[in-house]
Amino acid sequence: MVGTSSSSVLHARQQIAVRLREIRLDAGLSLRAVADAAGWHESKSSRIEGARTRPSDSDIQAWCRACGVERHAADLIAASHAADSTWTQWRRLERPGLRRAQESVIPLWEATRKFHIYSPCLIPSPLQSEPYIRALLKAVRDRRPNPVDDIEDAVAVRVARQRVIYEPDHEFEVLVEENVLRHRIGGNGVLREQLEHLRATMAVPSVRLGIIPFTADRSLLRPVEMFFMFDETEVQAELVSGWLRVTQPTEVDMYAEAFMRLSQMAVSGSTARALITRALSELA
Repeated sequence: MVGTSSSSVLHARQQIAVRLREIRLDAGLSLRAVADAAGWHESKSSRIEGARTRPSDSDIQAWCRACGVERHAADLIAASHAADSTWTQWRRLERPGLRRAQESVIPLWEATRKFHIYSPCLIPSPLQSEPYIRALLKAVRDRRPNPVDDIEDAVAVRVARQRVIYEPDHEFEVLVEENVLRHRIGGNGVLREQLEHLRATMAVPSVRLGIIPFTADRSLLRPVEMFFMFDETEVQAELVSGWLRVTQPTEVDMYAEAFMRLSQMAVSGSTARALITRALSELA
């Protein structure tokens, strides 16, 4: 596709084209029939199906209308909007510096009223202590070298961003795996302070913490990738090479269902607090 070098974006565009073709074939229509119904040339239908032309919102609506499946238009339009921003490599996001990467999510955090966060590997950013943040960002710097070294500025931005958990118009439902309590990020001293900070944040009215214990029956769902859900309209998942942004309603629903299944395996309240206390005692 002209104008992008991202294979992930290309794949996303191709998936939209494949879906449009499936819709046409299911309706038993030719490319010419869709073109005639939509009021454009047959070659445009061919270019859309071949992912050579990006369909506009009105093109998608016309295609679905011609095939008698207008109910699918909203999902396809959402997928089209998301395609160019579906995948971001860490090196591209962090090229201007880690501070800028931290600042980039502030508007979304401020606009979101309900957060659903799941982490299988580390304490999620809203509940991180300052030394834990510093250790994480230093590891990022060392793993993905960048000419811009602004660790302390980035730490300050992430700490300041946490103010939202103390604001009454935000809710945080956070799930972590029990092994998260034992990962020595920054060493024993940093982890100890982090666990004490985590235990203290359980008292914040906007925060509901669940911990999935080692003994949980994983029949419902195995551990999955770390993800943040914003008001059940957008999901951001963190992977090794970059982060994935999901806005297609059916896919967001899949993450909502995953969160529900994971929450059924989690413990909270005094039981979760006891798991944190046990992890602290093991550090001693």
